[in-house]
Amino acid sequence: MFYMKITLIAGSNREGATSTSILRSIESLLNAQNISVTFVDLRELPLPLYSPDAQAIHPNVQRLAEAVADAEGLVLATPEYHGSISGVLKNALDYLHGGLVAGKPVLSVSAAGGPMGVSSLLHLQSIVRNLHGVNSPEWISIGAGFHSFGSDGHPSDEGMRGRVESAVGKFVELTRKLTAGVKAAI
Repeated sequence: MFYMKITLIAGSNREGATSTSILRSIESLLNAQNISVTFVDLRELPLPLYSPDAQAIHPNVQRLAEAVADAEGLVLATPEYHGSISGVLKNALDYLHGGLVAGKPVLSVSAAGGPMGVSSLLHLQSIVRNLHGVNSPEWISIGAGFHSFGSDGHPSDEGMRGRVESAVGKFVELTRKLTAGVKAAI
């Protein structure tokens, strides 16, 4: 049996954020496939503002770095603020370095008040490239009108639910292939 560990990072500090809700739905989909999931909610794990001059490593920063280092793949979720990612997620990503993310597949997820959060997804994928991660070919954007979730924790809209399931499936497949390739090369 193939064992896989995925770290999910919720990049909102808003209670009941749609981006965090969709990440919980993704967590459920991954757990149903017996994939080990670490959920990092930046609302519950506040980080000091990043400074390259910092001498000591804050314990919350250490927890974030360990969660990323231990994962074969990452799922990053953000609300779209002013056409970009949240400051909370950007601050967290500033603490990471290429050695933690290099070669790992990353699924980008956004929630927007408008029709789609494409600008935030483009910014997020640019950051992933600069950390030497591998952007999943699919992404997930939850726009206005699709922010409701059923009692099962998944999107209420069947089309959106199918879109999330498809993107997660392709991400898992990419993670399996890249992880198998790395293990074969060792």
